[in-house]
Amino acid sequence: MVDLAVLVERADEIRRLYDEQNRRMGRHSWGAAEYAQGLVADVGDLVKLIMARNGFRDADDIDRRIEHELVDCLWSVLVLARELDVDLEAGFKRGMDDLAQRITGVNQGRGDAAQGDESDRS
Repeated sequence: MVDLAVLVERADEIRRLYDEQNRRMGRHSWGAAEYAQGLVADVGDLVKLIMARNGFRDADDIDRRIEHELVDCLWSVLVLARELDVDLEAGFKRGMDDLAQRITGVNQGRGDAAQGDESDRS
């Protein structure tokens, strides 16, 4: 089992290393907007690799690269959560409970709850 607190601390350690590197290079530290932009770029790279895995694009070493992009995305989410003071563990539990209630409502004949819009699943 993965300990979220350990992942958060490791992600923050890497964030601090990036901050130090940026200072040495005369650049400013990233904030939430830059981390969000990085996440979007990583998701785009991940989508391209999944397309390659499904035969729609050419790429080498696809599985290793997919792993890398997933890790980059997770790192960005962990850093963004800390940057925005979001308790991911509590939020994840609440979010999954909400989804489970919607899903079980569907299974119990509440078809209207099943429809929802796409934003309910993001």
